[in-house]
Amino acid sequence: MGLRFRPVENAFYDQFAESAAHLVTGASLLADMFTVGADREGIAMAMRDAEHAADETTHEIVRTVNSTFITPFDREDIYALAAGLDDVMDLMDEVVDMLLLYEVKELPTGLSEQVDLIRRCAEVTADAMPRLRTMKELSEYWIEINRLENAGDKNHRRLRAHLFSGEYKAMEVLKLKDIAETLEAAIDAFEKVANTVEQIAVKES
Repeated sequence: MGLRFRPVENAFYDQFAESAAHLVTGASLLADMFTVGADREGIAMAMRDAEHAADETTHEIVRTVNSTFITPFDREDIYALAAGLDDVMDLMDEVVDMLLLYEVKELPTGLSEQVDLIRRCAEVTADAMPRLRTMKELSEYWIEINRLENAGDKNHRRLRAHLFSGEYKAMEVLKLKDIAETLEAAIDAFEKVANTVEQIAVKES
């Protein structure tokens, strides 16, 4: 497909908002996975569908970049933001898959606390993406994400200490540590998205 010589493509703003909305869906499904008596297989199937939908939105963003002459901000930043949002979804999907495959019965409360932080990160990110259109009031977004990431770091350290306290069997520790590390990576990935948005806002100011 050839480049379309036309004004700035406004579809990017809607696509980024859609991508962030997928994260809200994914975070909700992730939280469902931690509820007592959850249908883990059913939730995992729903998560796979959500992850595929998020992938398609990412592909749409890339296709739009490749077919648009003038983009609203640097192409490299568009690629970075799209990839960052996609990474968050992939990590949440990975945690859901771990919970299904590992068949962990007892989940420390620290894991649920991390999931709560992820849900908040998803909501804040989804709220911020439409503001890319005007580049206004975005600093509140990356400041809040940074605060949530710091909270996640502290919670992760407490969680690791709890896992190695001797309360759990060695195999359970390995499984729970995998889950905990991936949840931490998801929170870190949200911060990476926020950092990308901050870089875009600084360039555009």
